[in-house]
Amino acid sequence: MIRYPAYAKVNIFLKITGMRGDYHTLSSRFMRVKNLFDTLWFEPKSTPEFEIRGNFDCDVRSNTIYKAYKHLLAATRSDKLSEWMETHAVCVDKRIPSFAGLGGGSSDAATFLRMCNERLELGLGVEELAEIGANVGADVPFFVYGYESANVTGIGEVVERFDEPLLDFEVVTPQIQISTPAVYRYYREHLYAPIGAEETARLESTPSRTILASMTPTEANDLYGAALGCYRELNEKEGWFFSGSGSSFFRIKDEE
Repeated sequence: MIRYPAYAKVNIFLKITGMRGDYHTLSSRFMRVKNLFDTLWFEPKSTPEFEIRGNFDCDVRSNTIYKAYKHLLAATRSDKLSEWMETHAVCVDKRIPSFAGLGGGSSDAATFLRMCNERLELGLGVEELAEIGANVGADVPFFVYGYESANVTGIGEVVERFDEPLLDFEVVTPQIQISTPAVYRYYREHLYAPIGAEETARLESTPSRTILASMTPTEANDLYGAALGCYRELNEKEGWFFSGSGSSFFRIKDEE
């Protein structure tokens, strides 16, 4: 069976731009981590229940892959899809840490959508897949598009490719399970200061290497201070940037 990589991402910058109902809107640069990825493939099985084989810390129905399947099935009403998943398990070699701000669950969901579309010839365009993926999670569209670097805005549904060299990252993940809703809630209650349109435009047009060379980790990520406030056991790492709502830190490999 063909194996598909599901890459991690880091947030070069992450700035809150406002609120849309109960959701925070943002402007962020997502960049692929080329040396950190899960691997997905299909394997024949003998029982009809939806099956995910891999080291996950949640039940099947809470898994982003299962959620992606349900949304894909609802969108396509494909007998081919339901019959395929009755006879095949989704296998995942899990390497991306969970609760880490690296998008592992979102990347797995996006990769599953692309696998099904390709293997079963469902005929969906990337825009349609991204729209389905957005129902699973805010970060899923970025991974559906497969860009190495992109500006992501709105609540994550607007993804625009950013043309720049892919950087090589070193990533460390403290053994702290961070709740993304808790971090956003802390930010909203204690640190809320949305960025203006002019600063947003400046960041979205600036190369990632320049941003990392000119901003501090706290300046680059609005959620960093909120995560530190929520989780006292989370320690600052000098010279390292913070991805998403955490708990992972990253830096460019050639920067000592």
